[in-house]
Amino acid sequence: MDLFNLSLSYSKMILKDTVLDAHLFHFSNPLFFFRRCPSYIEPQNLTHVSEFFLTGLSDDLELQPLLFGLFLSMYLVTVLGNLLIILAVSSDPHLHTPMYFFLSNLSLADIGFTSTTIPKMIVDIQTQSRVISYMGCLTQMSFLILFGCMDGMLLTAMAYDRFVAICHPLHYSVIMNPRLCGFLVLLSFFVSLLDSQLHNLIVLQLTCFKDMKISNFFCDPSQLLNLACSDTFTNNIIMYFVGAISVFLPISGIFFSYYKIVSSILRVPSIGGKYKAFSTCGSHLSVVCLFYGTAIGVYLGSALLPSPRKDMVASVVYTVVTPMLNPIIYSLRNRDIKSALWRFLRRTG
Repeated sequence: MDLFNLSLSYSKMILKDTVLDAHLFHFSNPLFFFRRCPSYIEPQNLTHVSEFFLTGLSDDLELQPLLFGLFLSMYLVTVLGNLLIILAVSSDPHLHTPMYFFLSNLSLADIGFTSTTIPKMIVDIQTQSRVISYMGCLTQMSFLILFGCMDGMLLTAMAYDRFVAICHPLHYSVIMNPRLCGFLVLLSFFVSLLDSQLHNLIVLQLTCFKDMKISNFFCDPSQLLNLACSDTFTNNIIMYFVGAISVFLPISGIFFSYYKIVSSILRVPSIGGKYKAFSTCGSHLSVVCLFYGTAIGVYLGSALLPSPRKDMVASVVYTVVTPMLNPIIYSLRNRDIKSALWRFLRRTG
């Protein structure tokens, strides 16, 4: 009997040490936090992930120096071009008008938008590390949605400004007063902030992920939902509803403004008058088509026809190319901006 009790005690001691070692291994091994939705553990009882891995644009080591130089130069051109527009508008009294006030705020939003993703990607290429922490992922996603939504809201405000200038020219200075312009910019910011925090709140509800690999070079809310273990049908519905509202409302405002603008221009008798009236909208319309065309393509494409490679290319267009082209489009197609930039560079030189 004593021998049996001794054997039982020894077995319990070994079992206890084994369990303890298992627990120590689980919590000391970072891969423990990325369990692929095991059937014997409830997803809601798992600990939050600690980090994700970004796919990046290419795994070819020979292409990394080329990608580094390309995206670094594109980022510098984007920041420098938008800063020049901001400085030109702020330093030239002739450009202290509602249209250029919105344009300078759009340039500021573009700098924030591209700075959310590109510096991280450049550092990842240089260090050969694509790890991003859980909190870093949420922070990047929040700022990306904030500045992206601000771009759309400011483009809507600029469309409304063109509508008033063309359809109600005699009342333009009364309607587009500084108070209304400041209110539209603040409204754009708070709506964008609400949109980003709603997306953030939805992602925070996810406690278990079936993979830690994000098929993009930045954290995208739709990608995180696709990686979740739990049933995210409701979250998907809410997220796409919020995204549709934040995209549908600005596009509706832009479409309505241009519908009224085109109707008004068609009533102008002379061809020269029609061209002069519509030429003031050309730059804005080009930026709207470029920004919303790629953004909607990525947003809907990820939901309907998932293709990581195509989504990544389209993401590069609307996160890198569009903010870089905005100052080029406005400076090349706008005589006032070119004159102001020339005067500003001549003064500083």
